[in-house]
Amino acid sequence: MRRFFHSHQGRYTGGFKNPVILVSRYISSIRSFCTYNPVAVNYAIDGLLVLGALSVAANNNSIFALRLGAGEFHLAMLQFLPQALNLLLLIPMGLFTDSLVNKRRMLTGSLILSAIFYLAVAVVGFNAQAQPLLLFLAFVSLGLVGIMMYSLAWQGYFPEVVESANRNTVLTLRARMSIIVSLIVPLITGGVLAAIPSERGKIIIHQVFYTIIALMLIANAIHLRKINAIDPAPPKKLQVEEIKKASKRLLKNKPFLIFTGVALFFHMTWHLDWTLFFIGQANYLMLNEFQLGLVVVGSTLAQFLTLKFWSKRNQRFGVEKPIIFGILGLTLPPIVMIFATTLPLSIGPTVFMVLNAFTFFGFSTITLNFFQCLMPVLDEEYRSFSVSVYSSFIALSNAVMPMAGVAIYRGFGGDVRALRIAFIIAIVLRIFAAALWWLRIKYFHSSFADCKNSQE
Repeated sequence: MRRFFHSHQGRYTGGFKNPVILVSRYISSIRSFCTYNPVAVNYAIDGLLVLGALSVAANNNSIFALRLGAGEFHLAMLQFLPQALNLLLLIPMGLFTDSLVNKRRMLTGSLILSAIFYLAVAVVGFNAQAQPLLLFLAFVSLGLVGIMMYSLAWQGYFPEVVESANRNTVLTLRARMSIIVSLIVPLITGGVLAAIPSERGKIIIHQVFYTIIALMLIANAIHLRKINAIDPAPPKKLQVEEIKKASKRLLKNKPFLIFTGVALFFHMTWHLDWTLFFIGQANYLMLNEFQLGLVVVGSTLAQFLTLKFWSKRNQRFGVEKPIIFGILGLTLPPIVMIFATTLPLSIGPTVFMVLNAFTFFGFSTITLNFFQCLMPVLDEEYRSFSVSVYSSFIALSNAVMPMAGVAIYRGFGGDVRALRIAFIIAIVLRIFAAALWWLRIKYFHSSFADCKNSQE
């Protein structure tokens, strides 16, 4: 390459600065990548569609609930209900997924099921007689259960489609596409809602957004037919003896148990302030819909700009160690919230939106690395069952901890001082979670190696 550059330096020096040539080469490189790594491209489209739909939902659910009369308890229930349903279904669905010859059917079916419930949210009559808030909570929860089923099947199907050497590349590209759509969606949804003057008009816009969510999920279900397994796991029969065997093997899988314990504690510290952050932004910083969207855009942009950096760290140091920086990085958003709520409202919201974006410099390690850390410790014979057990614990955390955060907030008085105390507790717990992750790497690394070698 160096020889080529020197031999053609005089001829092409001006050409390197020509934007037409630069764009042409960029397009050519994209086409080349699509040719030799089509599975990465297909998973990138999957990320665009499903994460785009979830981004639309995430930027509508809490605001819509408030418009339907939700209080702090209802906002916490918006987290609790879908996760409680997940707890009931995850393990049976994991066993069912392992019994399928083609797990892709589970992927497409769950997306269509979720789309039906989001369409129900869009078309239901929101009036006092129809109890709109209860209908909203029910349909959104069921829609998220469909997404859970998709996620479970996705994690079981992914190792059957993508070779281990290509996983970091595929997941990085998918994460990059997902982040791009997450940058665009909050600006559009927040801008449109802020521009509508009437409450009735805003509700209609919310209903349009939920229709779009359903259409994106259906489009992804159709697209997933392009993704085929190259190393499908043999299906397991749904029998009591098979369930006992899977459970016994799981209890003997020491690397999996240690990973699940440490990961669960981290997620508990992370989920603790999810509802509190919305309360802080809406009740104490008084952010409107567009400003709430800007908060999401700022944090997402930070992830997008650092994704390549952390992907390279993965290639150099592995996927375990960088997560420490991601966990420690999550101690910074609560600090920014505490600081911003001490400032006057004339400058507090602006300071929060600017500083909060910089606190997500390490968050890409969470979205990019956790799944890659999980895969080596899974039982290859009962992969989906193992994922469902792990996901059940995370769902339990996601169901309980936001409500626990609200309980702490109310217990200390339910005011801005109580909010700050709750965030301080979250900060301390996250530092401890980072220490546990470091101890896991330091003292149980041989277990990871043994597990990986046994799978190979």
